[in-house]
Amino acid sequence: MNYMKNMVRVREVMNADYIVVDGLETVADAVRKMKAANALAAIIDRRNDDDEYGVLVPADIAKQVIAQNRAPERVNVYEIMSKPVIAVHPEMDIRYAARLFQQFGLNLAPVMDHHDSISGMVTYHDIVMRGLLKD
Repeated sequence: MNYMKNMVRVREVMNADYIVVDGLETVADAVRKMKAANALAAIIDRRNDDDEYGVLVPADIAKQVIAQNRAPERVNVYEIMSKPVIAVHPEMDIRYAARLFQQFGLNLAPVMDHHDSISGMVTYHDIVMRGLLKD
């Protein structure tokens, strides 16, 4: 089996199932936007060039808002997001992305291009369903 012939890169399996929000938005507003876009996650935009991206997933909202009986209209995204994010490069082999997910306990990661901008999102689902048996 020729490794290079069968290599699948992150760019081939990534998705666009995310939105970008400001960290000052409320969780309620972020959830409305996520629902409208059918997004798996919200990327929290950088405030400036020296800042880092954040990420908000439904599990964060369930654990830090719903389970704690907090009002989503009174919680800002920056209070519960994960920051900085661990991002992957679009040219990364999906096997290394899967290892990175395993090593750091991730379920998804933004795909960041050379210009430090988000070009997509990759999940375990994408890696398995779009990449495992790719011809």
